[in-house]
Amino acid sequence: MTTPAGNPVVIGADIGSQSAKAGLFALDGTCLAEASVEVPVHRRAADEVDQDPGDFYCAATATISACVAKSGCRPADVAGLAVAGQMAGVLGVGTQGQAVTPYDSWLDSRCRPEVERIAGRFGRKLAEVTGCPPMVDHAPKMAWWRHNRPSVYARVAKFVVPSAFVAGRLCDLPAERSYIDWTHLHFSGLADAASSTWSAELAEGADIEMGRLPRILAPTALVGGVSAAAAADCGLLAGTPVAAGLGDTAAGALGAGIVRAGQVLDTSGTASVLAVSTDSFQPDPSGALLMMRGAVAGQWISLSYLAGGDLLSWLPGVLGAASLDLLVGEAASVPPGRLLFMPHLGGRILPAAPSARGAWVGLNLSQERGDLVRSVLESIAYEYAGFLARAVEIFPGLVPTDVRVIGGGSHDRLWNQVKASTLGLPYARLKGPGSSCWGVALVAARAVGAVDDLAAAALAASEVAEQVRPEPHLHALYSERQRQYRALVDLFVPRDQEAHA
Repeated sequence: MTTPAGNPVVIGADIGSQSAKAGLFALDGTCLAEASVEVPVHRRAADEVDQDPGDFYCAATATISACVAKSGCRPADVAGLAVAGQMAGVLGVGTQGQAVTPYDSWLDSRCRPEVERIAGRFGRKLAEVTGCPPMVDHAPKMAWWRHNRPSVYARVAKFVVPSAFVAGRLCDLPAERSYIDWTHLHFSGLADAASSTWSAELAEGADIEMGRLPRILAPTALVGGVSAAAAADCGLLAGTPVAAGLGDTAAGALGAGIVRAGQVLDTSGTASVLAVSTDSFQPDPSGALLMMRGAVAGQWISLSYLAGGDLLSWLPGVLGAASLDLLVGEAASVPPGRLLFMPHLGGRILPAAPSARGAWVGLNLSQERGDLVRSVLESIAYEYAGFLARAVEIFPGLVPTDVRVIGGGSHDRLWNQVKASTLGLPYARLKGPGSSCWGVALVAARAVGAVDDLAAAALAASEVAEQVRPEPHLHALYSERQRQYRALVDLFVPRDQEAHA
């Protein structure tokens, strides 16, 4: 599909854990072209996971270039672009903006001693100030580099997130102009989220110098123009405006039209994220939920997540199946709720319980492979139910009405049915973009003045393709299974780490 020459278009790219994507969009949200490439993940040990920042740039430029070529649009028609990316990891750049560390992934947990030290120093105050409890995120990762790789740390001029690194490379930004957009701040462990400023107290407590922190920008701030070298890499004109961008969860929320209080988003990707839009900053002292600033002015997003996509990637190998699709087909053919699964194979992310582990419970000789798979899908739904119950507890006036689902798992009708019936809420899959690429492209459109109202533009483009309604008999069954699941959590999660049952 093409748009007439001279009509402005915008580009959004998303640097994910396993792939990079880009989309080229008309201003009404029509996707004119999209592209995706894999990004290598290096798992050197169970707790050591990193990525090459150079791969992020190469993947971003490759997908952007492919979109321009596929769309038939002229480079001159591209009004602007912006980049989204995975949020809880960090990397160091040198004075010229070049990467001097690998990307320390959100899946890497080597910094657990630093997490414990920061937790011991600040306790619940960290969640109250940043919106996020002590966990594996930016501050402990920075401290890990300082304490364990001091010679590398000494070369770090600024610490940045993947989206800002790629935007910096596109614009050839030196370290002094590096930045972080406000949707990432809760994961920094170093910011006063309500005021979007760095906290000298938190930085000192984490053993991080303030000078290594980048400037904080609104997502719609313009950070520069595409350099001549980057323009050659991605098929754009030199000088094409680049906006600050978003974290991937914030971009997904905006792209799905999650802009009003009470709307719920399920991001069914490498991380399984349940997020609820709110209009006030109300951190969760229990550590079960994070509080993130959204793309829309005045919006806050309460969320929690687990490594659900990693579980699904793990299943075919451990169960000896040719594909995940085959396994999900088998899961659809067995009765629901016959088996319980504890999904925290590598520790629980929220509330933090690093020593938690996984288990299947209730196995008997009548069960088959489909039961094992279905129990994994159900376990993620049970986690979601706990997240949503906690959000309603924190925001008593909040009335969730339905869930919009995006990500690779959004097309799995069985899983949508399981989650809809567990939560007791309709699940909506969207027509049109409904993606992080569209969400961050909208930010670029607003940054260059091509749209006036982010929320209105996002809502106008978010048409529902399919809605899966909860089944009453499944909801009753899953309500009972949730109580049994909570007992399983009590058994497998150490009580001193279980902040909220």
